Amino acid sequence: MVRVKGGVHTRRKHKKVLEAAKGFWMTRHKQFKKAQEAVLHAGEYAFTGRKLKKRDFRSLWIIRLNAAVREAGLSYSKFINLLKKKNVGLDRKILSQIAVEYPKTFTAIVGKVK
Repeated sequence: MVRVKGGVHTRRKHKKVLEAAKGFWMTRHKQFKKAQEAVLHAGEYAFTGRKLKKRDFRSLWIIRLNAAVREAGLSYSKFINLLKKKNVGLDRKILSQIAVEYPKTFTAIVGKVK
């Protein structure tokens, strides 16, 4: 069987990794092995970061809702409980947006739920 050299594929693979490691520090953007390690770790951090972002935003919405609802004389947990009982189909993101941008509308929602 004839020997096949994989220069083109190897070069393409290396270029792809080094392109992804652009802007990394010292040998991490020059040497393939170091760059590959760095890119793999960066990918893991990016994946984790995307999950954490969702968590952070949800807690932000809850904090905003709690502050807005307390002005109306309720606690956050009681407000959410009342929303569920009245079958109001607004999620925390939309409710917090309304509370920040349209306080009168939010007060009306709280009044309706009470």
